[in-house]
Amino acid sequence: MSPAPADPLEYKPLDGGWGWMVVIGAHISIGFAYATPKVLSIFFNEIQQDLGSSFSEIALISSIMLAAMYAGGPVSSAMVNRFGSRPIVMLGGLLCGVSMITASFGTSIIYLYFCIGVIGGCGLSLNLNASLIIISKYFLKRRPLANGLAMAGSPVFLCVLAPFNQYLLVNFGWRGSLLILGGLMLHCCVAGALMRPVPLPCKPPSYALEKTVEEQPNSGNTKLKKRFVKNAKKFLDFSLFKDRGFVIYLIGSIMFIFGAYAPIVFLSAYAKSQGVEEYSAAYLLSIMGFVDMFVRPGTGLIANSKLVRPRIQYFFSFALVFNGTCHLLCPLIKSYAFLVVYAVFFGIGFGMVFALIFECLMDLMGSQRFPRAVGLVTIIECFPMLLGPPAAGNYTLIMHSTYTDINQSKSAKHSSVNIEHALVLCS
Repeated sequence: MSPAPADPLEYKPLDGGWGWMVVIGAHISIGFAYATPKVLSIFFNEIQQDLGSSFSEIALISSIMLAAMYAGGPVSSAMVNRFGSRPIVMLGGLLCGVSMITASFGTSIIYLYFCIGVIGGCGLSLNLNASLIIISKYFLKRRPLANGLAMAGSPVFLCVLAPFNQYLLVNFGWRGSLLILGGLMLHCCVAGALMRPVPLPCKPPSYALEKTVEEQPNSGNTKLKKRFVKNAKKFLDFSLFKDRGFVIYLIGSIMFIFGAYAPIVFLSAYAKSQGVEEYSAAYLLSIMGFVDMFVRPGTGLIANSKLVRPRIQYFFSFALVFNGTCHLLCPLIKSYAFLVVYAVFFGIGFGMVFALIFECLMDLMGSQRFPRAVGLVTIIECFPMLLGPPAAGNYTLIMHSTYTDINQSKSAKHSSVNIEHALVLCS
């Protein structure tokens, strides 16, 4: 996949200066966007007992939130092109805060679906896309490093919010916790305030010329058709599918996203099936997140070097292969010490991929087409994101059904075999 030709930009990216403040704002916005749907699971048991819902109904809250976050990509990109990143991120932070605060008064699961899932997911969508787009406008030479630092917000916020939410749950219950979490998410408005527009060189005003052209008698139907096509492209630009590099990138990212999150879901269960105690099994995810926290900015620093930057797509391919190989080797591991090693390498592979996944798209499409491309990619990735873990879980259940006639003493062994099959499937 050859990179996009140099864009005829009307300005020179700053590659520093206030751009680093923008990276801080993006770090906060992206951190909340990726970490919030995961850490909400801490409240699920309490919500289940309070509302009397099944666990599958409660778990659907995070699924709806993720679906709304990814499906809202084209709308978010179009709004950023129209209004800029600053007001969109501030609006997204406001929606996130309001969603959590109103959800704290919920008395039914449908109410939580709408508040947390729909409203909160839309707010996270605005935060995510606007943050990625403005980084592509502020940086060019140091863009891999800026992307790595911004994407590091996901593991950082995950490591911080998980124990913090547990503390809130113990002291304030799930309603008080959501109320406080909503107040914290309003800080995305502050992060959005840091994203001031890129300063452009002064140009002679052209609105007068446009006005005279509009006032000339012309076919009204032709104008409406052109305006409709232009507005449609702001949301979904299907002409991107004519680009071979974009199609290859999209196919690869769909395959990766389909299996990316399932190992996180099954790792703890697999460790328990190998005889690891509960707290030690949960600690594996903490190790993975801690390593991921440092790998993302480190990957951005390496990708920014003169040797790697021209070959960043090969670096991204290596990260994908490395990540998949780790999962292929996981079923061969039987001891806790080697599971810790696997968690470390899992964090390295996962961090490398997510530090480069949007940088590679920027490199392919260029900063001018990137807003439309990222919107189209996120809405398509919505489906493998939702179907991946359930598909692996169903595959595990199918494998388990073949052992229903085996005695109970062997069931634990075969349970671990089922999870091994799921991990291999995801890799």
